[in-house]
Amino acid sequence: MSQIRKGAFIRKVQDIGVGAAFALSLLSGSAMMSSCSSNNDNEADYSYEETSYTKGIRSHIKEVAPGEFKITDEEAVDADKSVAIVSYLDGHTDSLSTAASKALIDKEIQNNSNQGYHSSGLSSMLLYGGMGYMLGRNSGNSYINNYRANNPAPGTAYANTAAYSKSQGAVESAQASRSTRTVTSRPSGGRSGFFGRSAGRSGG
Repeated sequence: MSQIRKGAFIRKVQDIGVGAAFALSLLSGSAMMSSCSSNNDNEADYSYEETSYTKGIRSHIKEVAPGEFKITDEEAVDADKSVAIVSYLDGHTDSLSTAASKALIDKEIQNNSNQGYHSSGLSSMLLYGGMGYMLGRNSGNSYINNYRANNPAPGTAYANTAAYSKSQGAVESAQASRSTRTVTSRPSGGRSGFFGRSAGRSGG
């Protein structure tokens, strides 16, 4: 058996060590590049568009016969002041928020799943008037727009043509207050990927 001199043995061990260190550096560099690429991709993954409006609609609805209603006036107001003011034949008045209006519309839709609507009922006035427009501009309420689109004569919900024309102007004003911004949201765990964890101090 041939003997390996001590010096030669040490050189071989050194060569192996250098090679291992070089391989490790390549792996680390590759992982870091992969992490950077992943972080760039994640930037787009967590970005979305947020739409908001500063204007809403105040709708005035009047009961003209038992169970029958008409929209008498609509105007653009600050979004947080949006409301439907309903006047009844017995003299009392209700103020319906957008949430309350949606509840009435949803109840009517549930009872008329074939999209048959009582054309002069209160829920119809809410649906086909300014409140319906406001609810429909929320992306989660697209079904509202489907019902509104199936109304062949939207102007019939209004007391007269003047009220309908004014309503169109109010809707245009509210729509013009629309603004959109891009929001980037990171996961709650912080940065992801290689070297993504922050180093903390060890307590003693």
